Amino acid sequence: MTNKKKQMSWIWQPWPSSLHRKTDNMLAKVTVCLLLIGISYRLLFYPAGSSVKQLVSTNEINRNSTDKGKCNLFDGMWIPNPSGPAYTNSTCRFIEDHQNCLMNGRPDKEYLHWGWKPYQCDLSLFDSYLFLDVMRDKTWAFIGDSILRNQVQSFLCLLSKAEEPVELYHSSDFKSRRWLFRKHNLTVSLIWTPFLAHAEIFENENGVSDAPIQLHFDILDQSWSTTYTKYDYVVISGGQWFLKYAVYWENNSIVGCHNCPDKSHAELGYEFAYSKTLQLVFRHITSLIGEHIPVVIFRTWTPSHFEFGQWFDGGICNRTVPYNEGEFNGSDVDHGMREIELREFEKARKVMESSGKLNYLKLLDTYQLSLLRPDGHVGSYRTFPRFDKNRKRKVQYDCLHWCVPGPIDAWNDIIMEMVVK
Repeated sequence: MTNKKKQMSWIWQPWPSSLHRKTDNMLAKVTVCLLLIGISYRLLFYPAGSSVKQLVSTNEINRNSTDKGKCNLFDGMWIPNPSGPAYTNSTCRFIEDHQNCLMNGRPDKEYLHWGWKPYQCDLSLFDSYLFLDVMRDKTWAFIGDSILRNQVQSFLCLLSKAEEPVELYHSSDFKSRRWLFRKHNLTVSLIWTPFLAHAEIFENENGVSDAPIQLHFDILDQSWSTTYTKYDYVVISGGQWFLKYAVYWENNSIVGCHNCPDKSHAELGYEFAYSKTLQLVFRHITSLIGEHIPVVIFRTWTPSHFEFGQWFDGGICNRTVPYNEGEFNGSDVDHGMREIELREFEKARKVMESSGKLNYLKLLDTYQLSLLRPDGHVGSYRTFPRFDKNRKRKVQYDCLHWCVPGPIDAWNDIIMEMVVK
């Protein structure tokens, strides 16, 4: 595909292993020069504090939700990272096949050689030994949809550099799972609940529905709400499933829908449902402040990077380098859902602050750093490309989930900084 938008001219190529020592030294010097040029270029044209234009500014929320004196970890740029990822698909066995882009034949490797750099500070890489030591005897839960499951793959790969966990449990469809790091008695749970609220879902493995989703946005999903207080740390997120067509329930009665075929129902829209659901979620979180409560890390909306269509009508994502800041500002859907998240989070933050529990609620704002990485998605490499033998076969691109390893590793680098360092 020919990109209509300007791409960055400085791209780090994977480090060749067959060069002689003299050539290595020369390339090392060149790499440092390119790195400094790249940083200078971005700082010159995108000074510290600038950000992608959005409907809602998060600077104040980020300052309020982190300790005073610390920089905004979420406002920065992607810079060349010659060392590449902390692990590979051959060194980690926790990567699911449909996010294992290297195994599935992705030929380019440049997307592996970028690192997230906040403007006002440095972000250290994930330290698996330190993390396991600090989190000894703790329990973690990741609560949300398949994108959160995507993040857990990265989380386990990073931790397994120090110790490999054993699986204690998995649901019949492997969407919910639990692992134990025995040497450190650290438990990590993955709870699949795409709406966070109670919902009846009628989809097969390919996402094909034979009936509208029935969403009760006044009842939390008990898969996480009844066990919430037993965890020490919780990462929670959602949003993408609200775009699906659904019937909405409240007080055991249908109150409306989103794109449902029955036109007798009022069209309330996905933003209404997401707002109502997050109000319920945060009300649950802030109402338990008198009990043992976990540190809650709320991860923000993740933008997709479909071009020339969506997942259902031929949309693709085949870029191989990050966007420059301001080159892509997201869609109207991104802006609307993000505005809802930040508004409801700020309400909850004020409640926690008034109760002296502000440190128990943190914002993991991955929006901007994800927005700039159209090159990090699975794309057509969801499975091994047997379709190459049949050029007429259409490939359904995945421009929402992320390659592992890939940009999603930076999400966990930030978690390390937020809760350990």
